[in-house]
Amino acid sequence: MSTDTPTSTETPADLDETDAGTESYGPDDGVLVADGITKRFGGLVAVDDLSFAVEKQEILGFIGPNGAGKSTTFNCITGVYPPSEGTVYYNGRDVTGSEFYEMVQNGMARTFQEFRPLEDRSVVDNVQISLVPDRLFSTSGLRGQTRARAVEICERVGLGERLRQLPDELPHADMIRLELARAMATDPDLLLVDEPFAGLADEDITELSDLLRTLRDQGTTFIVVDHNMRGLLQLIDRAIVINFGEKIADGTPEEITDDPAVRKAYLGSED
Repeated sequence: MSTDTPTSTETPADLDETDAGTESYGPDDGVLVADGITKRFGGLVAVDDLSFAVEKQEILGFIGPNGAGKSTTFNCITGVYPPSEGTVYYNGRDVTGSEFYEMVQNGMARTFQEFRPLEDRSVVDNVQISLVPDRLFSTSGLRGQTRARAVEICERVGLGERLRQLPDELPHADMIRLELARAMATDPDLLLVDEPFAGLADEDITELSDLLRTLRDQGTTFIVVDHNMRGLLQLIDRAIVINFGEKIADGTPEEITDDPAVRKAYLGSED
């Protein structure tokens, strides 16, 4: 990673609100690297010269007030739409402007806050179809190793006893697990998780956090967005905070909570 200043001892936590977004990254600075990402919608700048890198097997949190640009950043990274400026690197390759399906093929997956299961298929069928999307409308060929792999993924996320249930029979916490299972079926190196704690009780948040850490320990890298600050800060290794599309802080949970720029963005005051 190179920065605008040559000071070798500078860390992300040392960056002030003005300097936090001015870093420049190269393709080998992380599993995923965003360098100078900007996204415009007409005259609106939703993401403004945003740069960051994600390390292998890291759980990175994306934090910011409503409208800060978190979802737009997710969409630029995952190929929902291309950035207006900047470069996205994944596993050392320039993937800027790649389509969503291409990013999945490259080893990146994401969950969505709005669940999208096939309502007339069982839990295990939903996961199984995610393993073989070209057979979406025919389950006759879904047998053997594919079925066993789907069952294994369901068991990994805690749905082993709900294999034959339909999605609308699941409690909310298990719907989130199903969304994770469908994403894990693509065998991702990097998984972007959107609002996993929304609507969950504290006990469910703890259990889901334990699951994400287990998946991380098994080799998956995560970027997580959530409005539950307490739950998110207890889960993540590091956080990036954005406001009005710009990065204002980058550091550990402890560094983030003590950062004056973060307090100002959320509370309107540095006190």
